[in-house]
Amino acid sequence: MSIQWYPGHMRKASNEMIEALPLVNVVIEVLDARIPFSSSNPFIQELSADKPHIKLLNKTDLGDPDITKLWQDYFEELANTKTLLLDLKNHDPSKQIIDLINKLSPQKEGRNTLVMVTGIPNVGKSTLINHLAGRLIAKTGNEPAVTKMQQRIKLDQGIVLLDTPGVLWPKLENQHGGYRLAVTGAIKETAVSNDDIAMYA
Repeated sequence: MSIQWYPGHMRKASNEMIEALPLVNVVIEVLDARIPFSSSNPFIQELSADKPHIKLLNKTDLGDPDITKLWQDYFEELANTKTLLLDLKNHDPSKQIIDLINKLSPQKEGRNTLVMVTGIPNVGKSTLINHLAGRLIAKTGNEPAVTKMQQRIKLDQGIVLLDTPGVLWPKLENQHGGYRLAVTGAIKETAVSNDDIAMYA
């Protein structure tokens, strides 16, 4: 079975990200540590190739620590890319992330640092936003596509977050990647056969 899920709000969100990118100083991509490669959106990588890039491998409590470290080393070899391992459910990484943002994009006097927060659905972007903001500002849920539109969140130290909806790419070429995304909850249940996904898992 071929898994495909690219609803209209994702196309709209992708176009809005393209429009906003010229003003963005740093791109944060939240990945699922259980499936780091399958959860890395090639559209986001291509879109932000010339921007400082932070890949946050979230849900490390659910992944294999040794394999996760290998993936971290792999991503660190990409140009303009830094990584952090996260467990947002149990730890607040705000200081580490803010320090990394300031290191990658030193602030210019009188100007804010605009940070685009991206990733596929259901990897923890909204939980991350809430940690960084220090308050419940983004709606979270244990299902994909809770965030449907962009919003800007002003932090201290002149940092502004651009919270974007979770987006996949139009065609999931790799069948195994599609199944991994479905198993880990990145694809809406209505787009897949639960029996088929369970057999794959």
